[in-house]
Amino acid sequence: MSILRDHQHEGWVLAAYPDPKTSRPLIGAGFSLDVVATEHVQRDPLNPHPFLEPSSAQLWQAAGLSPDRLQAILQQFDRNLKQWKQKKYRKKVRARALPPQLTEEQATALLRISTIQAVENARAYCRNFDQLSASQQMALSQLVFQMGVNLEGFQQFLSQLNGDAPHDLALTLSEVETPGQHWQSVQHALIDSQWATHYTTRATTVIAMFDPDYSQDPAAAMRRVAVALPPPVKHHAKRHGASMRKVSNSTHSHKKSTRKSSSSKAKLS
Repeated sequence: MSILRDHQHEGWVLAAYPDPKTSRPLIGAGFSLDVVATEHVQRDPLNPHPFLEPSSAQLWQAAGLSPDRLQAILQQFDRNLKQWKQKKYRKKVRARALPPQLTEEQATALLRISTIQAVENARAYCRNFDQLSASQQMALSQLVFQMGVNLEGFQQFLSQLNGDAPHDLALTLSEVETPGQHWQSVQHALIDSQWATHYTTRATTVIAMFDPDYSQDPAAAMRRVAVALPPPVKHHAKRHGASMRKVSNSTHSHKKSTRKSSSSKAKLS
């Protein structure tokens, strides 16, 4: 939760603010305020864990907050956006000029319930989640937190994660894939994604945690990832949490070719 509140990941704003890409309302560490409940079908017959995609209102209440308070915040957001437009609204966010609409404790409660949802959905994406190392569990949960249902598009990564992707031909003919080779393949599936190209700083942190040796030397694991990633993309305006969830994986493939829109974060970047 501390990582998610960091400005290099989701950020932390105690008033409703617009998503940089969609203009829809976020609060806290990128909690989406107006997402409807979504059916997220479990398509892996080998994974018994269901996906949980409740509405923003359901998560809000699960965090112990008043439904009336949510409606009041949404109404004020709509008025502010109409008056200020997106550009001026974002300036006020960067200047920390918005009066707080939640206390630290309330925003933390939202982040906690959102993190629980992310961990549950990480189990639905990964059959062997409970057998992963602590850092690997955190990495996958962070991806789910950031991407929401958009993570479904990262088919190469998910196939590598669950051991469904075909091995390299030379490796297949010579030997069985070792655990180290498996996790290198998982990491490279993310390194080759558009997400990693656009969000290099946070991608370095998350991808490094999939390294089975991460706990022994986190800095070395991050350096190994950093040298494989392109330089960070410079943005003209600071991006906050939920924008990453909008990076679709429609171009997710190798570089030669190449959350959370419908999921609540509601939407562990």
